[in-house]
Amino acid sequence: MRGLTTMQYYMTQPPFTKLAETLPPHAWFGVSAVFHYLGPSFAVLLFPAIGVFGVAWMRIAFAAIIFEPFTRPIDTIRTTDNATRLLLVGLGACLAVMNTSFYLALDRLPMSLVAAIEFVGTIGVALYGLRTRRNMVALALSVLGVFILIDVKWSSDPLGLFWAFLNGVFFVGYVVLGHKVSEHGAGDGIKLLGAAMLIAFIFIMPVGFVEAAGAFGASELILAGIAVALCSSVVPYVCDQLAMSRLPRSSFALLLALLPATATVIGVIVLGQIPSSTDIAGIAFVMIGIAIHRS
Repeated sequence: MRGLTTMQYYMTQPPFTKLAETLPPHAWFGVSAVFHYLGPSFAVLLFPAIGVFGVAWMRIAFAAIIFEPFTRPIDTIRTTDNATRLLLVGLGACLAVMNTSFYLALDRLPMSLVAAIEFVGTIGVALYGLRTRRNMVALALSVLGVFILIDVKWSSDPLGLFWAFLNGVFFVGYVVLGHKVSEHGAGDGIKLLGAAMLIAFIFIMPVGFVEAAGAFGASELILAGIAVALCSSVVPYVCDQLAMSRLPRSSFALLLALLPATATVIGVIVLGQIPSSTDIAGIAFVMIGIAIHRS
């Protein structure tokens, strides 16, 4: 701003805006990518004890509770304009359906196949915003790397495929609507995200409550549900907003190609799973694609 030094301008910004500017947006996306894979690993372990709908209910319910103190969702919904309320309803419905269908797909299909179907939709988002030959090459290399990494295999489970494709459709919706929310800036975007999570809880309340209620008497299951919420819906979605507020939508969609590569790195560090030469080739294609891309 005119008349302010860089330091003075920085000090006048809301806390989450300051946070967004402390690191490059790609770094915030990297944090989101790590937690994107930690969350499902907790959730799948809970399926036998709570059920798919129960885990989805706990994820959204606990995320809404965690968001409440620093986003004040009811105040946000009450004071915002009608157009923004409509955006929040759309994002809330998207989160509820996306998270539930994702878990229903994981319950029947390998994660690699679900990830492949999920990534297909984001290719369209990236293509929509690409304007140069350089970025088209970047996208092609990233897609090639992803499909080498995830080793796509078809499935004979039509219901599982239905949930996987439904998740893919609503994941695109999350990227588009989430980026629309981020246009308000990182601070207001996260407040709106908290309001959308409360709306998502309203949508899922009657669906998974009965299954989730069975876990209320077991403290270890409650703690596990909180861990799922933190790893799947709080940390990654906040980091997505910090990244989205500074990246074009097409660039964010292209960065999603990093998710399978991130999963491979996590496998090496956490599980001791050494990647094959094919895996390394896939990671290389993804990294080259991201490196040559320009926003």
